[in-house]
Amino acid sequence: MPTQRFIVSLFVAVAVILGSWCAVEVAIAAEPFMLTSSAFQDGTPLQKKNSGDRKDNPNCVGENVSPPLSWSNPPAGSKSFALTMVDPEGRGGQGVVHWVAYGISVSVTGFAEGEVSKPSEKYVGGKGSAGAGTYQGPCTPRGAPHHYTFTLIATDLEPTDLPPGLTREELFAKLTGHT
Repeated sequence: MPTQRFIVSLFVAVAVILGSWCAVEVAIAAEPFMLTSSAFQDGTPLQKKNSGDRKDNPNCVGENVSPPLSWSNPPAGSKSFALTMVDPEGRGGQGVVHWVAYGISVSVTGFAEGEVSKPSEKYVGGKGSAGAGTYQGPCTPRGAPHHYTFTLIATDLEPTDLPPGLTREELFAKLTGHT
């Protein structure tokens, strides 16, 4: 069985614009907007079960179980969240988008282990590189480790404002001015 190395990063994207053209006031929150997982720490490997399970690919040696994710302290005015998982080294440096989700209500503070490996009413499924709207675990080839970056974005959009099936690029275009 091939040895795999997964390096995971958790990012939170927040853009806050306050004030007017001549003065900007920024209130610093007591606690930062934070994305975490009880299954791994930032910069550490994913578990084997979080790998993809496609039998036609010898690098897919896992069970495609999404890791648990939770977040806290969203910025004031947030109405929904978007969440992506990307491997920037995949496909020879072109990158692989493993998951795109958005329309996540601010009442949702995370996903349980395995919850996003299947469709859910808690999020709108976008379209990753494989065309799926659910979590697609990595199938890392042998050799150098790949990095998997989870990015959580707070938005001022209502959870129902965006249509299903957006790619990461389409989602980011629609989020311009709304993060």
